Amino acid sequence: MVENDWEGLRAWVVQGQVCLVEVAAVQGSAPRACGAWMAVSAQGVMGTIGGGHLEWEATRLAQQWLAQGLQGVPRSHRLALGPSLGQCCGGVVELRLSAVDAAQLDATRERLQPQRMPVALFGAGHVGHALVHALQPLPFSVHWVDSRDDMFPATALPHVCCEHSEPVQDAVRDLSAQSLVLVMSFSHAEDLDIVCACLRRQRERGDLPFIGLIGSATKWAVFQKRLAERGFAESEIAQITCPIGLPGIPGKEPEVIAIAVAAQLLQLRAQQLAVS
Repeated sequence: MVENDWEGLRAWVVQGQVCLVEVAAVQGSAPRACGAWMAVSAQGVMGTIGGGHLEWEATRLAQQWLAQGLQGVPRSHRLALGPSLGQCCGGVVELRLSAVDAAQLDATRERLQPQRMPVALFGAGHVGHALVHALQPLPFSVHWVDSRDDMFPATALPHVCCEHSEPVQDAVRDLSAQSLVLVMSFSHAEDLDIVCACLRRQRERGDLPFIGLIGSATKWAVFQKRLAERGFAESEIAQITCPIGLPGIPGKEPEVIAIAVAAQLLQLRAQQLAVS
């Protein structure tokens, strides 16, 4: 089953018993941190606690737990990865086994879901589409904006809100606070208008921690001049990151750019969570 397929998990619960395996505690090095989880049933496994021998043993314990009818009795198992499982991580993992209750499934989902960080994506071109798909399994919610209303997918995507805005920069006003903004519209003129709207919002609220602009060094040099002409100070212009994407990942294909940008967003998310 696809990870985080909650409707699929709901169907498993209807069909029979499901064991939830959570990483409750970690000492030393381990494949996953506290909060990682997997669900085990007669139909298969959803999620992951790190793979390898640890996950194999966790699956075996969960299947044994289900077979013994211990659903009303949560159980903990302490596994030393080196001595017990032959994994070179060398740490100790405590697993908690419990039943997935149909009545509490929504509450369980809320508890287990990672904190999603808002991303505002301006532009539904090739890179925009590739980026939205790259972000699907990651802990982000996407506010996707374009001035062209026929550019979005016909089918709704989880954690993605599509907005047609004309003029496109008007959408900046209503973005969620702390949004990570990415600007990659179909025209440089729109890009400039969006960036200006972001900087004006920064003057008023200062609540956009990242404003990224797709483009080359040449484009950025032109934009810096035009932003200065529009009255923005050097310190304000310095709030824009251009080009975007984690450095050192070569390639201009939309999918490659999307992976580099997604990696940069994950890095930013980690930094923000570290100081929150």
